[in-house]
Amino acid sequence: MTLAPSRVTDLLAEARLAIDPVDADLLLAHALAKSRTWLFAHADDAVAPADADRFRALLARRIAGEPVAYLTGARGFWTLELAVSPATLVPRPETELLVELALARLPTDVPVRVADLGTGTGAIALALAKERPRAAVVATDASEAALDVARANALRNALRNVAFRAGSWLDPLGDEAFDLIASNPPYIAEGDPHLDQGDLRFEPPTALSSGVDGLDAIRTLATGAPAHLRPGGWLLLEHGWDQGSAVRALLAAAGFEAVATHRDLEQRDRVTLGHRP
Repeated sequence: MTLAPSRVTDLLAEARLAIDPVDADLLLAHALAKSRTWLFAHADDAVAPADADRFRALLARRIAGEPVAYLTGARGFWTLELAVSPATLVPRPETELLVELALARLPTDVPVRVADLGTGTGAIALALAKERPRAAVVATDASEAALDVARANALRNALRNVAFRAGSWLDPLGDEAFDLIASNPPYIAEGDPHLDQGDLRFEPPTALSSGVDGLDAIRTLATGAPAHLRPGGWLLLEHGWDQGSAVRALLAAAGFEAVATHRDLEQRDRVTLGHRP
């Protein structure tokens, strides 16, 4: 007896028993090379067995914890569609707060110089470059593989006002000065049990953790950034929900003024900033 082909709605119902419904939609859309909108309009369409098998293979990997963005190779961030690979962190919605705060400090009508340190996919650098086309943006990363992804994302989004440089944190900046430096550095403490759970198991460890208290990279940025900021220039750092007080203290000790921490949509400390006198 030949079994009838699965329908779109059957496959989605099967997947939604095991994973988040949005993830199920994204994986099936990817397997079929269609949009999520198409899925809803074609819920009763039959799915070819090869496509159903491809979807179930993706579903099994997601159940095992692999991030959806690695399975589909893409993730939306800000107004951009970004390629993602296991060489990079998966861009997260809470990082858009850092972009919003940076844009509020970057004028639209004059040229400015911006640096994004530890750029990964290029998410922050490219979002700022798109919203401030007169800005000259420098994006750095110690990982050549990550920079390859970021460069491809710049081409993918037709953004030509970003330069990519290899190196650790501030080192690639030489003796240059900027109006704003932004970073989403690693900030999880080494040995934190969360590193062995969920999606984090699949993301690059060096982009996640930094020292016994998670603040080593932030210390480097706080102490080194003033030499690369113009007077009045801003430093913006994403960090963990319980690190706001510590990061404010580091920025204040480095001589920054107007130091403040901003909370994300879940009302958790997320971004601390300050400006050079």
